[in-house]
Amino acid sequence: MPDLSSHRVVVTGGAGFIGCALSQRLAGQVAKWVVIDSLHPQVHPVQERPADLHEAAELVVGDVTDPAVWDAVLADIQPTIVIHLAAETGTAQSLDEATRHSHVNVVGTTQMTDALGRHGIVPERFLLSSSRAVYGEGAWQKSDGEVYYPGQRSHAQFEAGQWDFPDATPLPSIASRTVPAPTSVYGATKLAQEHVLAAWVNARDTSLTALRLQNVYGPGQSLSNPYTGIVSLFSQLAMKGQSIPIYEDGKITRDFVYIDDVADAFVAALGKPAEPGVLVRDVGSGVGTTILQLAESIARFHGAPEPHITGKYRDGDVRHAECSIEDTLATFDWTPEWDVDRGVAGLQEWIAAQQA
Repeated sequence: MPDLSSHRVVVTGGAGFIGCALSQRLAGQVAKWVVIDSLHPQVHPVQERPADLHEAAELVVGDVTDPAVWDAVLADIQPTIVIHLAAETGTAQSLDEATRHSHVNVVGTTQMTDALGRHGIVPERFLLSSSRAVYGEGAWQKSDGEVYYPGQRSHAQFEAGQWDFPDATPLPSIASRTVPAPTSVYGATKLAQEHVLAAWVNARDTSLTALRLQNVYGPGQSLSNPYTGIVSLFSQLAMKGQSIPIYEDGKITRDFVYIDDVADAFVAALGKPAEPGVLVRDVGSGVGTTILQLAESIARFHGAPEPHITGKYRDGDVRHAECSIEDTLATFDWTPEWDVDRGVAGLQEWIAAQQA
């Protein structure tokens, strides 16, 4: 555990899934821990302080896009560390609600940097929760060895059931090698967050660490948000004894990373001495799992019927999202400990306790 006892920390979106988990590890270890969170009803059906937010965290209910909220917070605390988690996160939803996603994710970030400038505050470091969505479809390799970026699958491809790109296999993304090419509005806004903060910290000789998170799941995840959390959605269906419906041919691949491993990665990132400039790393399990494999694991746990392939699809959906964590392991004192089967079991126990 890094020694953060002298630090004053502001966490945007800090009452959410990752923020609460992180608060349990660090809020009691710092001089001051202030959370700014709008308690959006899509994430927080009940508009009250989450029970999982550490008691030492001071909660400011407010919108990161509101300059008055920032002025009030920064009049009270001069943060040495800013952990920027606040974001609208619905990848599919962002296509039809692009203004809301762009306003929160991009303007919320620029309001933060503008407010810091107004108050003459330059934090020692920023820690940004970025996303695997910045890669879009990522890189694929043809049978002759050529690496290329196929881009977004078209509606015509989906209609024809052409789920994969011909004569090619997907490659794991890695921040030092894979060119970001988002295929969703959400992914574009997350990449914009990286760029805005990179410009700001480089101009002021301070530090930014951006962690590109894969599909995070586990206890504490919203069970009511229809736009995020496929693991919790599948879990609730299986608990009811229902067969889980699977899109495309079941071979969509994701890297599912357990919340404990993600929170530990944030702690490890803060444990690395801050250096001027920008550091980008991937946070995942390092293992790709097909959606069908995930559903089968959940169904087995509950003795539910076998999942069934529907052939349905979502326009703009990425076929393959998996990362290499080699650079992350070499940079931080961190190793993921939860595989999918163990993580699925942990989530089922938590969901059962919530429903009870």
